[in-house]
Amino acid sequence: MEDLHQLEIVILLLAIVLALTTLAQKIMIPYPILLVLGGLVLGIIPGVPTVTFNPDLVFLVFLPPILWAAAYFTSFRDFRQNLRPIFLLAVGLVLVTTVVVAVVARMLFPGMEWAAAIALGAIVSPPDAVSATAIGKRLGIPRRVVTILEGESLVNDATALVLYRVAVGAAASGTFMIGDAATQFVYAAIIGAAVGIGVSFLTRWALCYSEDSFTQVAITLLSPYIAWVISESLHASAVLACVAGGIHLRQTFSNAVAPATRFQARAVWDLLIFMLNGVIFILIGLQLGALRGAISPDQIGSLLRAGALVSVTVIVVRLIWVPLAAVIPRWFSASVRKKEPTPPWTWVFLVSWTGMRGIVTLAAALALPVTTQSGSPFPFREEIILISFAVILATLVFQGLSLPPLIRLLPRTEDHGLEQEERLAREHAVTAALNRLDQVRAEDWIAPEHVERLKLQYSRRLERFARAASADGTVFADSTAAFQRLQHETMTAERLALVGLRNDGTISDDVLHHLEQELDVAALHLGVGERRVERSRHR
Repeated sequence: MEDLHQLEIVILLLAIVLALTTLAQKIMIPYPILLVLGGLVLGIIPGVPTVTFNPDLVFLVFLPPILWAAAYFTSFRDFRQNLRPIFLLAVGLVLVTTVVVAVVARMLFPGMEWAAAIALGAIVSPPDAVSATAIGKRLGIPRRVVTILEGESLVNDATALVLYRVAVGAAASGTFMIGDAATQFVYAAIIGAAVGIGVSFLTRWALCYSEDSFTQVAITLLSPYIAWVISESLHASAVLACVAGGIHLRQTFSNAVAPATRFQARAVWDLLIFMLNGVIFILIGLQLGALRGAISPDQIGSLLRAGALVSVTVIVVRLIWVPLAAVIPRWFSASVRKKEPTPPWTWVFLVSWTGMRGIVTLAAALALPVTTQSGSPFPFREEIILISFAVILATLVFQGLSLPPLIRLLPRTEDHGLEQEERLAREHAVTAALNRLDQVRAEDWIAPEHVERLKLQYSRRLERFARAASADGTVFADSTAAFQRLQHETMTAERLALVGLRNDGTISDDVLHHLEQELDVAALHLGVGERRVERSRHR
């Protein structure tokens, strides 16, 4: 009966998620914020059952697919081009925030040891990948800003969780060695990334040797969990494993599966990530009900003030760090090479202000051990949990709600980079298709009139591109097997041309995603959606 009761709670939560998400679209509020507020209201209603969750289960169930999907849809070219600001945020800012918060915590709680204070700093230092992805893209933020925010949120969890584990271990054992912490950080990063790439290779191998689309989609769903479990068993960074695996798999996924698989996988993954995000944010709000019994009434006032002060600290540190990180490296670079242009101040401000905390912060706080190795209570555990929750509310709700009006007030800078890349990619793909038609013209399996028919179609599309018009992506349907094969050959040439442009950095993964989806839809319409790129060359 207990299992049935938990199932009923899960079903009710899913229904609430769908209702609040629909409401968020109606009132134009980012849905993560409304879900947190909805969960907060439910958590304080008398008589509502307290909903608790196992932090380890949250890390295992929620984070692997979310991180893998976020990395998969991240443009590796743009990530590489913005590596310096991402590194300064994901490593430098996390370290600085951890230290400053630890100092503030020791001022607020004089009896708090450095290990517990650093643990608190590590918990609240990383902005969340879920929050950045779910909120940033929906507000019309410039593409480079979104790239930096997503890149930061993908990597900073690894930095923060390594610091967190070292600090918690020191607080539990009473010993701390900075050399051991540095060694653990390097080991976790290298081994975690290696595991992710290794799982990506195995995933691609499994995809190439499987035939059924549903099996292939299931393989993609299983991969992030395999990377996470292996990394955890090796005491490496499971976060970096999922990030490295998702980015690496994207580079070869186009050639490994058929259009039908990509189409189905996109639908399955979109639904999965949407539901996981929704449940995560409503669980954040519901945890207030679970915390009510852990804190005595006479402590609530002082702890709320402490939570407000720590929240202000993490916001101010970011507001100071980001402009310095944008300007100071350019001073040094000007002495060795051509001076880099300073990014627009609006971009710097948006990166400074967009630092929402989320499920990683909450799960890390709740994962604090109850006792130390000596059997005594873990120092300041309840205080750390409540302060962490306050930081989540302050950054996610306050900063998140303020972003839409701020973006409307800030001057806009037009960014047509993706449009130009898409036009270039379309022209290159059509040219590749025409070249492929010239190659197969002399082969005996296709009628010359079919070649001329497709050549006329592609030539007309190329003329439209020359007039700066967008392509409609339509193709003539024909039931003959030979003509279907010819159309598949030309679309394969287009796809390989697009992948080649992505690989050499001419276009971003965003453009490849968009155009590849058009080709997949066309392939399904033609009835060749089960044919893969790699196998077409051997038939």
